[in-house]
Amino acid sequence: MNDRHLFSLCAIAATNFAAILIASPATATEQGASYKPPHTVFGYPDLQGTWSNATITPFERPIALGNRRAYTAEEAHALEKAETDGIAEADKPTDPKKGIQDLPTDCGRGFTGVNCGYNAFWVDPGTKLVDINGEKRTSIVIDPPNGRVPPMVAAAQSRMAERRARYRSAGFADGPEIRSLGERCLMSFGSSAGPPMLPLLYNNTYQIVQTKDSVTILVEMVHDARIIRIGGEHLPSTIRNWMGDSIGHYEGNTLVVETINFYNQQNFRGASENLKVIERFTRVAPNKILYKFNVEDPTTFTQPFSGELTMNASSGNLYEYACHEGNYALPGILAGARAQERAAAAKN
Repeated sequence: MNDRHLFSLCAIAATNFAAILIASPATATEQGASYKPPHTVFGYPDLQGTWSNATITPFERPIALGNRRAYTAEEAHALEKAETDGIAEADKPTDPKKGIQDLPTDCGRGFTGVNCGYNAFWVDPGTKLVDINGEKRTSIVIDPPNGRVPPMVAAAQSRMAERRARYRSAGFADGPEIRSLGERCLMSFGSSAGPPMLPLLYNNTYQIVQTKDSVTILVEMVHDARIIRIGGEHLPSTIRNWMGDSIGHYEGNTLVVETINFYNQQNFRGASENLKVIERFTRVAPNKILYKFNVEDPTTFTQPFSGELTMNASSGNLYEYACHEGNYALPGILAGARAQERAAAAKN
């Protein structure tokens, strides 16, 4: 594991592992709609602070669960206990007498073989399911009712097939441009910065700062900064930014954000440049923000889809994810590919 991950996860340890709730112990479900959030000096509902959306609830619902939006109390307890127990087991010291061949070939969370170096020390996905109105959710996506992203339209399926074909023909490591945005330290992995902003294996912390004319969301993963302009109009479609162009307004105690004009290399779930995301941030308790989102792209998906989760208050500072510092993985990938090419050429 390279140094940038070590630096980042030390930040997690400071920010999340030692975190305490910064306000009343009352939960969002206990306070719900009756909660009246504090307001900024500008009269807006105060969303400021440091928040985490870490959760073991998956983005999409397992197919076997069908339209079940929530687990029973017993099921939820078992899942959360299994996560906690698994972390405790993985945290046990490794016998120093063991060699490489003695280590597990399957270390969980999809990591196998040499990738088992990315073990439990390096991840922080949380230990709790999303809890909204007393429901322990089976997925972040709630509409369609099956909790699954809708199928792609035929044109989008063809577009994705062409993209994969270009990727294969170009070679997986012909140059840095072919690698992912996260590997190149250009954008957060997955959709951490969003929109929509979704949890990952680690670095699930956000800092929100509000002024009269804007809201800035500093994202722990790759240290992205989303700037949401309050009021006004969108920029022309010829101007496309990372994380799109976000315009916000307040509806009562909710910040509503519309984002369009995404950069063409940032394609959430295969979406096109026509993607539009509507987000709603509502502080439902001193220690919770209810985050809802709706995704619409008729040139990609057969219907819009939406989801929701909670952002939970954390204490402490948000530390910089110094992505390029010690980023040995990318030059290592490219150098390894060149070595393979030289070895293949030497045989001919």
